[in-house]
Amino acid sequence: MEHNTLKRPNIIHCVSGLIAAGIGKKEKSWWLDLLVKLCFEEVKGGCRAAGDHMPGRSGGYGSGEELWQKRGCFQNHPGRLSIGVGHSGLVFSACSMGNGTSRLYSALAKTLNSSAASQHPEYLVSPDPEQLEPIDPKELLEECRAVLHTRPPRFQRDFVDLRTDCPSSHPPIRVMQWNILAQALGEGKDNFVQCPVEALKWEERKCLILEEILAYQPDILCLQEVDHYFDTFQPLLSRLGYQGTFFPKPWSPCLDVEHNNGPDGCALFFLQNRFKLVNSANIRLTAMTLKTNQVAIAQTLECKESSRQFCIAVTHLKARTGWERFRSAQGCDLLQNLQNITQGAKIPLIVCGDFNAEPTEEVYKHFASSSLNLNSAYKLLSADGQSEPPYTTWKIRTSGECRHTLDYIWYSKHALSVRSALDLLTEEQIGPNRLPSFNYPSDHLSLVCDFSFNEEPDGLL
Repeated sequence: MEHNTLKRPNIIHCVSGLIAAGIGKKEKSWWLDLLVKLCFEEVKGGCRAAGDHMPGRSGGYGSGEELWQKRGCFQNHPGRLSIGVGHSGLVFSACSMGNGTSRLYSALAKTLNSSAASQHPEYLVSPDPEQLEPIDPKELLEECRAVLHTRPPRFQRDFVDLRTDCPSSHPPIRVMQWNILAQALGEGKDNFVQCPVEALKWEERKCLILEEILAYQPDILCLQEVDHYFDTFQPLLSRLGYQGTFFPKPWSPCLDVEHNNGPDGCALFFLQNRFKLVNSANIRLTAMTLKTNQVAIAQTLECKESSRQFCIAVTHLKARTGWERFRSAQGCDLLQNLQNITQGAKIPLIVCGDFNAEPTEEVYKHFASSSLNLNSAYKLLSADGQSEPPYTTWKIRTSGECRHTLDYIWYSKHALSVRSALDLLTEEQIGPNRLPSFNYPSDHLSLVCDFSFNEEPDGLL
C-alpha cells in the first residue's frame, strides 16, 4: 500500500507535465480524464486513511460534501481540488493542507490553468431564437425518407403492453431515452470497424435519427452524445413544438476531433402543449467533491391535463472499464441532487441515461436501492419482471465485439406505472456487422416507455 501511495503523486506530476508540454494534444480529453481519476483515487485514499466510509462499504454515501466536512475528511475544505470552468477553460484550485498533497494540487492548478481545454464558448450559448414556422411532423418524416431512399427501411419494433390496472383518465406520458452517438466520435474516435464510412455521413444519419424520433413521437426526449444541438435538433424540434435544454460536457472528447461541431452533451426536450416547466437544473456531476466531465439535466414539469408535477432527468456517466468506482461516485452525487429536487421523493421522478454500467455494477445497485424508490422500466419486459434486457448497445470495434446493457429508464414505482415499453431489436435485425449501420444510426438502441400516474398517494405533488 505504501509503495502505491508514494507512486500516485509522481504519476500525477508526470501526466500534468505532459499536458503542459502539449504532448497528446489531440487526446487532451483523455489526459484530463486520467488526471481527474488519479486525483479521485488520491482523495479517496486520504479519506480512507481518515476512517471515512467509501461507496459500497458499510455506511455508504451520506449527503455529499456535507458528509466529508462532518467527518473531518475535508474540514474547512483542506486539500480539496475544485475543477471548474472559467472563461478560458478549466480552472483547478486547491486549498493548502500544509503537506505533500497540497503541493501536488498546487502543481496541478498551475499546469491546467496554463493549458486549459478549449471550451468553444460559441457553441455553448444558444443564438437568439428565430421565429420559425411550425412544421408538420408528417412532412418532416417524408423529407427524411426522401433523403434515405437508397437505404434499407427502418426495422419494425413493437410496443409491449404492460398495463395491470384500469386505463388512466389522462393520456400516457411517452418518454424516449437514446444515446444518439456524437457525430465527431462516430467518424473520428469510436472505430466501428464493421460499419461502412458512408453509413456515418451526417446528412443521412441525422435523418435516420429524426425518423426514429418522429416514428415514436415522444412527449419527452432524453438524449446523450448530442453534438448537433444548435444546428439540427433545437431548430427542428422547436418547430415540432418541443422546448429544449442542452448541457455540454466541460471537456468533451469531440473537441479532440478535427473539424468537430463543438462539444457533445445531454439534451432534454418536452412538448410545450403538454407540459409547463416549473424549474430546471444543469448538474455538473462530482466524484468525491471532484467536479467531473459528466453532466445531467433535471427539470420539474407540470402536466397541463392533470396539473400533476414530476421530475425528468437525463445523464451520461463516465465510460470505460476501470472507472466503476468513479461511476458509482457520480451516481451517488446525482441521486443526492435528485433527492433535493424531488423534496425527498415527494415529486415523482423519471431518470433516463446511458449509465455505462451493467446491472452488476455498484452504481446500478445504488439506484435500485435508493430511498427515491426507483425501478428500472425495461426489467418489466422480462419473463420474471426482474431482469434487464440482454443488451442495449452492440458494436464491433478494433478491440473486439461489445454487447452490453448500459441504458436505463428509472421511475418512481410508488407514483408511476409503465403502460407499455418498446421492444428491442433482435439479433437477426441488428445483423452480423452490429451497430451502427445503414439501418440504424447509433451504437445504442432507443428505449421508449409510456407512463401514467398512479392514484394520487398522500404527500405527493
